[in-house]
Amino acid sequence: MGEVPTDDASSPAALTDDAFLGGRLRLLQPTRGHRAGHDALLLAASAPEAGRAVDLGTGVGAAGLAYAVRVPVAALTLVEIDPALADLAARNAARQAPGLAERVRVVCADVARLGRPSGPDMPAAGAADLVLMNPPFNDPARHRASPHAGRALAHAIADADVEIWLRAAERLLAPGGRLALIHRPEAIEALLVGLKGRFGAVTIRPVHPSPEAPANRLLIGAIKGRRTPPALVPALVLAGSDGRPSAAAEYVLREGGAIGPE
Repeated sequence: MGEVPTDDASSPAALTDDAFLGGRLRLLQPTRGHRAGHDALLLAASAPEAGRAVDLGTGVGAAGLAYAVRVPVAALTLVEIDPALADLAARNAARQAPGLAERVRVVCADVARLGRPSGPDMPAAGAADLVLMNPPFNDPARHRASPHAGRALAHAIADADVEIWLRAAERLLAPGGRLALIHRPEAIEALLVGLKGRFGAVTIRPVHPSPEAPANRLLIGAIKGRRTPPALVPALVLAGSDGRPSAAAEYVLREGGAIGPE
């Protein structure tokens, strides 16, 4: 991932122009606050191919656009609460390979409102085949919130509040639609409680930074309306004991390959 600072008079903050997926995806993003990284690429790689996808909490569009690069048939809606980031997501979609922007729509919306029965019309309820989501990770009870307002908004909610995001995903998905999300292992209890009764056939894939290190991320998949019990699937290890990226990590993070099958 390379960074090229760029001046942008239309943005309140300086931007960098960053390369992802071996240069096949380029993203403008603020130099300060929440910045896209491996989590977004792992989420995109873990999601199954679908015709109609929604990326909740998209930020500058990293996960959704990485998914669109891999799945050229997907029509994608990027949802972001911050108007400035939503604008950047739209700009990032427009600067990708020809034809990608025509498949992408950006909606500025609050995930909490999207989960209500009387929620906004866009994205439409019950119309998505896939929802991707990278909810805020850091429970304020365990982690000190960032002093940067944008970073805090992107990173900090209580674990139990992940149910708000799961409620939105349930409302947006068609029956049998699929959910893909990434989160910290510490939130597994809250995630399983929130998924119960809404989703089944849950798969849990630990992500380890190295063979000796505990998992620091979970990639979770689920199907709306299913009652199949959860399953733990093979872990993804990002680097070897020597610190060099694993073949699996290179395939996902540089080549844009998919993770799976289970």
